[in-house]
Amino acid sequence: MGGFLPKIGERQRKSDARVPRARQLRRAMTDAERRLWWHLRGLRVGGTHFRRQATIGPYFADFACHEFKLVIELDGGGHAQQSQIITDRARTRFLESQGYRVLRFWNNDVLRETEAVMTVIYETLKEAAAAPHP
Repeated sequence: MGGFLPKIGERQRKSDARVPRARQLRRAMTDAERRLWWHLRGLRVGGTHFRRQATIGPYFADFACHEFKLVIELDGGGHAQQSQIITDRARTRFLESQGYRVLRFWNNDVLRETEAVMTVIYETLKEAAAAPHP
């Protein structure tokens, strides 16, 4: 029965009920998310490492770099509706309360102005890398 039960003295890792939903979201990425992910994976600023659909509190951040406390959110047309604007503001406030900086981009900007979006992300990461860490 090797491999399925923890060895004596090993602690079992607590399972996170959000993991299946995060996996589902990663499999169902939008075109804009796919494009940005391709670019983020190759971005190298001070050992950055981005995660897709990272769980932070009750939320799934589209992309997060925990080392530099940066969250990147991509918004489609539905985010222009008043109810979604209110929800997005609450989400941003929570993430900021956890010490994260939140960058939001429209899907169209990622698809049409990828280089400009990447420049903003790169400059933000350079600034974070240069700041002293507590």
